[in-house]
Amino acid sequence: MNVIQTLAISALPVIFAITLHEAAHGYAARHFGDPTAWQMGRISLNPLRHIDPIGTILVPALILLLSSGGLLFGWAKPVPVNFGNLRRPKQDMLWVAAAGPGANLLMALFWALLLKFAVASPEFGYAEALKEMARVGISINGVLMVLNLLPLPPLDGGRIVVSLLPHRAAWQFSQLERWGFPILLALLFFGVLDTILRPLLWVFNTLIRTLFGF
Repeated sequence: MNVIQTLAISALPVIFAITLHEAAHGYAARHFGDPTAWQMGRISLNPLRHIDPIGTILVPALILLLSSGGLLFGWAKPVPVNFGNLRRPKQDMLWVAAAGPGANLLMALFWALLLKFAVASPEFGYAEALKEMARVGISINGVLMVLNLLPLPPLDGGRIVVSLLPHRAAWQFSQLERWGFPILLALLFFGVLDTILRPLLWVFNTLIRTLFGF
């Protein structure tokens, strides 16, 4: 495929994977008592409300073009959550944090179903394009799910750990949040993040293949 075809096929699964991840946090927060995202108009399935020009468009596009897909990832504008508004802040934090990776898991399963359909319907005129789009959808959602479940604040996995730890240990662990992004960049720069993610993604992709009989 040429550059235009690659970007066209990848745009839909990448944008929805990134933006619906954030929307899911907003839906969960509202369900558990925090209306902040809803009041700011961020609880929406409209990707335009969540797109970050750099994280949602530029970074994924550069990865696609420069690394043949690689560990495809990106980010959207974070949905604002005031954990103090939750009915049970410490306990409900777990579900709000887990909603994003959960949305990615559901989207990965959706794209796997489409891939199954495309493989089983070679006479379908757009089968090949649908196959490539579905593969990108499975890949980006798998990466976002696994990456965000890493136990490092402010990633979702870090917030889940904070929710599960006793109060004093949770407070101490949460202090890592100010260093979370620099730590993540360092892990990425030195190749440690790739070493961590690849075996986890292998397990994820193996489960998808086994479940759908690929």
